[in-house]
Amino acid sequence: MESVLALLRAIEGGGGAAEIAPFLAQDYTLSEAPHLLAPAGATRNRDDALAGAEAAQDVVSGQRFVVRRTTCEGNRVVLEAEWSATLLMDLPHWDTGDVIRARVASVFEVRDGRVISQDSYDCYFTPPSA
Repeated sequence: MESVLALLRAIEGGGGAAEIAPFLAQDYTLSEAPHLLAPAGATRNRDDALAGAEAAQDVVSGQRFVVRRTTCEGNRVVLEAEWSATLLMDLPHWDTGDVIRARVASVFEVRDGRVISQDSYDCYFTPPSA
């Protein structure tokens, strides 16, 4: 579980590619279930995930995870958290400066202290209508 929590701390700390790369195995894969910002979902390899982390620095700042529950079995970690960040650009449903929030459930597989896979199920909260 420590590898997963360290990865989250690296993301909170600004989490560009150089900061999160040490926590991801070479064969890392990320699978995102469909959600508000990616209606078709997405599957990414390590290089894609690192590029996404780098690009995210232009989209959000102040990422924060409030971990609500964790469960571990063998090399599997299941984590429930509330994620938030401040937007640096307009996105569908939100404007620059808005705080975007999601309830996150993720299943991580860890090998030799590095994350080899992550399946994420993100539920974004939309802002109330004006």
